[in-house]
Amino acid sequence: MFLLNILRPAPDSKTKVPEGKIKSVYHWRQAGVLTATSVGYIGYYILRLAFTTQQADIMSEYGLSKGDIGMVLACFGVGYGISKFFMGILSDKSNPRFYLALGLIISALLNFALGSTGNISVMMMLMILMSVAQGMGAPASQKLIQFWWSKKNKGTAYAVWSSAHNFGAFCCVAVISMAGVLVPGWGLPGTFYIGSIVSLILAVFIIAVGADRPSTVGLPPISEFHKEYQVLNSGEVVQDDKTDMKLTEIFVKYILKNKIVWGVTVTSMSLYLVRYGVLSWIPSYLVEAKGFDKDWAKWFVGLFELCAVPGVILLATATDKITASRRVPVCIFTVVGLIVCFAGYSFSMDHTIIIICLLLMGTFIYAPLTLVGLMVNEAVPKFAVGSSTGFMGFFQYVVGEVLATALIGILVDAFGWTANIVVIGAAITLSLAVLIYLFIQEKSEKAREAQLEADSAKS
Repeated sequence: MFLLNILRPAPDSKTKVPEGKIKSVYHWRQAGVLTATSVGYIGYYILRLAFTTQQADIMSEYGLSKGDIGMVLACFGVGYGISKFFMGILSDKSNPRFYLALGLIISALLNFALGSTGNISVMMMLMILMSVAQGMGAPASQKLIQFWWSKKNKGTAYAVWSSAHNFGAFCCVAVISMAGVLVPGWGLPGTFYIGSIVSLILAVFIIAVGADRPSTVGLPPISEFHKEYQVLNSGEVVQDDKTDMKLTEIFVKYILKNKIVWGVTVTSMSLYLVRYGVLSWIPSYLVEAKGFDKDWAKWFVGLFELCAVPGVILLATATDKITASRRVPVCIFTVVGLIVCFAGYSFSMDHTIIIICLLLMGTFIYAPLTLVGLMVNEAVPKFAVGSSTGFMGFFQYVVGEVLATALIGILVDAFGWTANIVVIGAAITLSLAVLIYLFIQEKSEKAREAQLEADSAKS
């Protein structure tokens, strides 16, 4: 009962921030929320990737095969897609600050257990449970961004948070390396224990620095503060941060019947296939198809992730400052760039060209993925953001990632690396086609919002 009470949305504060201080209080509260969500999500990725990073040592320590490791990882991949769907829906009736922290705490405890066993069945069970807890992270984070940022600045804030997973991959390796220095006597289990300890500290930081909705700390809702209107594709105008509607009613009305949510989801699913279709096979493809040295090839996985960060933040900021919060034009630009780079990556044998194309692809994949994640949230009321995130996440992982790993692996074995080019090329083409449709819809939606704002100013 105590836990349920904590997870319920916080009540509005009875004490209001004085009019003259609203702007300054908003700024430092936004800084706290963005720091809490970004640092917290880094913690999620430290735990999520611990097993993947240590797989060679796990096989050596416990006598497991690659097939065993693959089964454990598969438990997480499928479980996470399903979990993100359900945990995303549940987040719409929760306090996102505590929801985010609780998912991290549960993940940390499960990671302790994962580092303490060599039994393959126990590992699989723990990974399934881990995927459920991990599914709490993204929906809660995205709700907080929707609550605290206006359309004019939301792209930048969202991109900073989204880039946390790129940093999280790097931090996972750093934390594991730190474990070997700080507690050398702990051995393999110690690498998991240190990651859990760091993440528990980050969970406390989320609770201390984060916040629920602006109204819970005496501030007006962001839509009221900036006098913005949100017009859905159906023509409905919404400004509320919460609702008395049941979860099933929210899901049917604002997700299943929302054409924009479906369009953005198909785009995201296609781009996830591209993401994992490239990322998962970088070492094998560069060595087998392009003649790279195997010791060098593996480094490009990390570089692919890290080099994307500046470009993603820059392009997301461009949607705030240059395209007046229209996300689709920038998405189309990046997907066209992706087509050019993927062609160079696929058909050139010059190692310099291949490396340049691969590193640019990181930006051209992660930038539209970041923006469509924002778009699916902007297509629904703030009280349905968790549901939209979970809905899209289900298709990203259960369809996009599975096709990118299992299907491409089977096709490459049967037909060679040409099959990889065909599958990824088809996914890019599908994403571009749907983005063109979304471009038309977005243009109409922005026109309706501008008219409402103009009418409001006159009155």
